[in-house]
Amino acid sequence: MRERIYLDYQATTPLDSRVLDAMLPYLEDRFGNPHSEHLFGWETAEAVEEAARNVAALIGADPGEIIFTSGATEANNLAIQGIARSNGRRGNHIVTTAIEHKCVLNTALSLCNSGITVDVIPVDERGLVDLAALKTTVTDATAMVSVMTASNEIGTVQPIAEIGAFCRERGVVFHTDAAQAAGKLPIDVAVLNIDLLSLSGHKFYGPKGIGALYVSRHCPVPLAPLIIGGVQQQGLRAGTVAPFLCVGLGEACRIAGTELSQERAHCEALRDSFWSILSSYLPDAAINGDMVRRLPHNLNIVFPGTDADSLLASVQGEIAASTGSACNAGLIEPSYVLLALGLTLEEANSSIRFGFGRFTSMDDVERAAMLLADKVGHSHRTFAVA
Repeated sequence: MRERIYLDYQATTPLDSRVLDAMLPYLEDRFGNPHSEHLFGWETAEAVEEAARNVAALIGADPGEIIFTSGATEANNLAIQGIARSNGRRGNHIVTTAIEHKCVLNTALSLCNSGITVDVIPVDERGLVDLAALKTTVTDATAMVSVMTASNEIGTVQPIAEIGAFCRERGVVFHTDAAQAAGKLPIDVAVLNIDLLSLSGHKFYGPKGIGALYVSRHCPVPLAPLIIGGVQQQGLRAGTVAPFLCVGLGEACRIAGTELSQERAHCEALRDSFWSILSSYLPDAAINGDMVRRLPHNLNIVFPGTDADSLLASVQGEIAASTGSACNAGLIEPSYVLLALGLTLEEANSSIRFGFGRFTSMDDVERAAMLLADKVGHSHRTFAVA
């Protein structure tokens, strides 16, 4: 029996064995509380500090600007609610986009009950934010602009540099959810004028349950904490951090930074080969999102006349892929991201997201593409006969 082919790297990634090796000592002998003032605590505190250095190095930040969280969802909540609750914010207005992850959209919209107004900016047919609309929507009352670096569903990479420069010029806090881009694309928070950036370890071969929020020391508004207690992590997130998780995230960041170029080339080769095979057999298939401004490891493909859920069910014993974000699993509705691009309900329900990664082989993508092409072709032939 052939091994199953994993093509859902946007949902999560396998834990790299090098990351596991780095974590294990902090699950066994090095168990000290990193906030304790003795040898056991100092040992784990140094490991946490080294992890912060590795996270900071990946995005061009300083270690003191890194706040460890449970993942990108918490980091996004801390960023958005932290600004909304801050006494230093300049207004009650937040601007975001129609294709953000639900943990950004729902967090922002939940604040409407607290006197915050939210404007959701549209995107074009490629998934790129309407910059003109964004710039005209920002006012003197705007406290924050939050735009994801890259889409978890369609892979489109936003013009973050231009948005960051505009926000810096207007004195508006700029937050970006970089969960899908961190470790996959080069990021320099200073060059991009980013004030707040969220990332998650399990999106680039680290452990689940750990992420980080970059908080620029030059951020024009001080964040209000969500978790109240002691003074850990500069008072922005009370509670004892988990050294083994911090170490895992740090090692994942170190590896990603070292191997970024070669991994990008690897994923682009897999992606292009997969699409070349599929499109040669299924000429009506089309790619959702922008093919130039795109994550190297993502394809979102519409198979006209095919029910995406039925297609995935027919190959679920051999291929793992998805029809959208894992955060929407179980919802019987089309992807709001694809609808925001202007796709019809039928097109959205015929679309599948494929993700490629560090442990995907060329044989994997060739076998998967041929199997999918055969399944789609067979279903169309059956439909035609019926």
